[in-house]
Amino acid sequence: MATEIKISDDLFKKAKIQSKVFKRSIAGQIEYWAKIGQMIEENPDLPLPLIQDILVGREQIKDGQGTPYVSGKQP
Repeated sequence: MATEIKISDDLFKKAKIQSKVFKRSIAGQIEYWAKIGQMIEENPDLPLPLIQDILVGREQIKDGQGTPYVSGKQP
């Protein structure tokens, strides 16, 4: 469900630039930032690059690439 929100012009401009770089919509870029921010708040001990790697890994698994990690099992 889409919901309209107001954001600052500065945030919009930054999101517009980043969305072009990463081939996302402007809304998609802001959602990505929000998701990362939420994950950082929920996992303050994890560095950002690790969180990004986890997100990439999840998408790779969804796309059929690689195999999910199961704790205690050897690959």
